[in-house]
Amino acid sequence: MLSSGRGGRGDRVFRGVALAAGLVVLAILALIAYSTTKEAWPAFSQQGISFVTTDDWVPSQGRFGALAFIYGTILSAIIALIFAVPISIGIALFTNEAAPRRIRNAVIYVMDLLAAIPSVVYGLWGVLVLAPNIGPVYQSIADAVGGVPILGTFFGGPASGRSFMTAGLILAIMIIPIITSLSREVIATVPRSQREAAYGMGATRWEMIRYSVLPWSRGGIVGAVMLGLGRAMGETIAVALVIGSAAEITTQVFFPGDAMAAVIANQFGEASSIHRAALIGLGVVLFVMTILVNMAARGIVGRFDRRLAGT
Repeated sequence: MLSSGRGGRGDRVFRGVALAAGLVVLAILALIAYSTTKEAWPAFSQQGISFVTTDDWVPSQGRFGALAFIYGTILSAIIALIFAVPISIGIALFTNEAAPRRIRNAVIYVMDLLAAIPSVVYGLWGVLVLAPNIGPVYQSIADAVGGVPILGTFFGGPASGRSFMTAGLILAIMIIPIITSLSREVIATVPRSQREAAYGMGATRWEMIRYSVLPWSRGGIVGAVMLGLGRAMGETIAVALVIGSAAEITTQVFFPGDAMAAVIANQFGEASSIHRAALIGLGVVLFVMTILVNMAARGIVGRFDRRLAGT
């Protein structure tokens, strides 16, 4: 056995190394925030609060309003979550609770393959295959529901294959493997006794999942969803290719739009001076948004954990 002195020194060394690693991560984040904010400061000082409250982005006239790009980033990410979350949770529950071993291994392998595909491949597939073929489908939906009061607000008007909806669909395909893998790992941690207790009380498989599996794992599932949201908000090339590159604020999801990461990728190469600072400012805003998303995810997971511990 190790002596208490050696064990105590080992514990102190481990705590010191862990603390140093955490401080290094925080220092890197702080340096990123400082350097990008410094580079973007000319745009921030010139535009003021209007940088995030207006949608007037005209580099040739020195006007930089990022609201349309912030809106496009959030809208496309929300569309992605609407499609990705139920599919991901369904796949995770199926592989953990219902699938035979052979099918489960095949599904896991496919999810790993999807996660390994580069984002530019998704973008090229979206702009070359999905957008041209799905545009007529969008138009058919718009023609069918355009006159309906509420549905027409979101799905009416002329439709384009390169739009908010297409960007959301591509992002959904990209984040499904992330949410599925994390949710599957969380669901796998549910104790067998939880399941057996539910079955012992006469519960069906769905009732067991609803009252035993989901309450136990919902905190982790929410965390997985929020991580997927962060990935969707920060995706660049795939979104730039399929969203349409139009600075629009509209409720019509079949219209072209733009997102912050996509604008940076499309315009940074030819930007200079204040225009370059404004693009870096978009990066700062996106950085802050992703940090807020991760903080919200941590808060939600912690709340679920405390509630579960109290129960």
